[in-house]
Amino acid sequence: MHESQLTTSAAKPSRLGWFDDVLLLGIMAVLAGCGLIYEYLLSHYAGRILGALEAAIYTMIGLMIVSMGLGAFAARKIKDAFTGFVVLELTVALCGSLAILITAAVIGFGQQLPMIIASTLGLPPDQLPEGGMIGTLQKLSEYLPYVWGVLLGLMIGMEIPLIARVRQSLSDEHLLHNAGTIYGADYIGAGIGAAIWVGFMLAIDIQLAAALTASFNLLAGFVFIWRFWPKIQRPKLLLVGHLVVTGVLLLLAIRGPSWEQQFNNLLYKDKVVYAKATRFQQLTFTERLRGNGLLPVYALYINGRLQFSSSDEHIYHAFLVHPTLAASARHNKVLIIGGGDGLGLKQVLRWEPEQVTLLDLDAALVQLFKSPDSDMPARLSQALLSLNGNAFNDPRVTLIHDDAFNGVDKLIAKGDKYDAIIVDLPDPSHPDLNKLYSDYFYRKLKELMSSDGALTVQSTSPYHAQKAFISVAKTLALAGFDVKQYHHNVPSFGEWGWSIATLNGKDAQHRLAQLTELPIVDDWLTLGLVKGAFEFPANFYQDATNIKPNELGSLQLYHYHQQAWSETQGLDLF
Repeated sequence: MHESQLTTSAAKPSRLGWFDDVLLLGIMAVLAGCGLIYEYLLSHYAGRILGALEAAIYTMIGLMIVSMGLGAFAARKIKDAFTGFVVLELTVALCGSLAILITAAVIGFGQQLPMIIASTLGLPPDQLPEGGMIGTLQKLSEYLPYVWGVLLGLMIGMEIPLIARVRQSLSDEHLLHNAGTIYGADYIGAGIGAAIWVGFMLAIDIQLAAALTASFNLLAGFVFIWRFWPKIQRPKLLLVGHLVVTGVLLLLAIRGPSWEQQFNNLLYKDKVVYAKATRFQQLTFTERLRGNGLLPVYALYINGRLQFSSSDEHIYHAFLVHPTLAASARHNKVLIIGGGDGLGLKQVLRWEPEQVTLLDLDAALVQLFKSPDSDMPARLSQALLSLNGNAFNDPRVTLIHDDAFNGVDKLIAKGDKYDAIIVDLPDPSHPDLNKLYSDYFYRKLKELMSSDGALTVQSTSPYHAQKAFISVAKTLALAGFDVKQYHHNVPSFGEWGWSIATLNGKDAQHRLAQLTELPIVDDWLTLGLVKGAFEFPANFYQDATNIKPNELGSLQLYHYHQQAWSETQGLDLF
């Protein structure tokens, strides 16, 4: 009887232990989070380079999902799941941590190549070798993030099949719901990864985020080596490899952000003197020294796009602010939406209002222009406070940091009314921004504006994005405003335009036409320039009937804007 029991016990198949099962599912969840973060990291960086964040995100996610599917098929070629998984995580960690840095280096070198060739051949500055093969190489280098996306996608796609095979190999019994269990861990991990991206990694340097993410891939490899040492081929060699890559990751975490920034600095014509990543965007300040006693020219770039240049920002903000307030019956209470640099606010304060409310999403951006960081160069911090006249520290100014779409609801709930409203938001290059140019949003603003007040919206370039420009006016009209549009040349941007809207009485153009002089004296703006700004070419509005307003949810303006600027900048690969 005893011998029979021993025989039965010996024949009993082994089962997957709870510790190994929890360990494998935990690893799968962590790696799923890493995979999602890699998607966001690469698409975020690609968006900065291409200037089309939304298209970059969709393209990157699409490419990586397809690549993951191909990787799942390719995993069948790996004979040893234990060894293959360890090698895979080592490779993912190395590629994931270096992708951003290598991309920045290649693109930066591509931008500098014409100057290197010109310097070598002794060519004058106005004869830089551009276009042709050099131009093609520069353009192709900008799509390097997508190459990394495909490579990482292929490797990430191998993880689930390999984990499934490892789980099954640890049990003599067939594991029911093996795939479903692993996919469950994968989905949960991806959700956690998304939360980590939004809650933490958006606010840190992108290269540091890449190194931190890669460290979890490396940790998964270490855990596998520790737990399944007898089942792994050449475990000592792989352990040494993991230790070497650990050193690489530490170096990238410490020095990588500064290296990446130095490579990114090569993308700008002028010297980069300060850069900061906020929770919402990447801020880059450049400086151009002019000599001969002239003040340096400072410029702010957000996610690689020029926001202002100190050489001509006064032109833009004079046309944004002064026609609005001149067309308003009063200017005691003014609302500014956007304008986190305080440059428009400075112009508003010249009208001696009783109260100005500024609503901007990015508190860190506003803080830089209110009380610059201690690590910012002193000359830059002094220049920023001089540019905006230290406007944020004026006691008449109330700052609200909130999403504009929701922030105006809170103002409406309080029963606030404003004599003038100035909307100085970025162009509608993203669906989240598009809703701030919608008829629904403008109807909200109508509730906040006094009946004899005026509202002005920056409306992108009437030259480069004509349909988008006209669509802004048609959207305001759909919301119940009487709308006129005007334009002027801002050297840093080219021809730029604004839409000015009123509710009752004469339209803004007629109100301004009745003036004999501007109520304030400006170094650039004159009454003649204001009146002339409302003139457009004879055929400018001839197709206006075919241009649609931007109703909430339609993304109409976003598509007009993307189409126009993609054609202008040659971003037509996707």
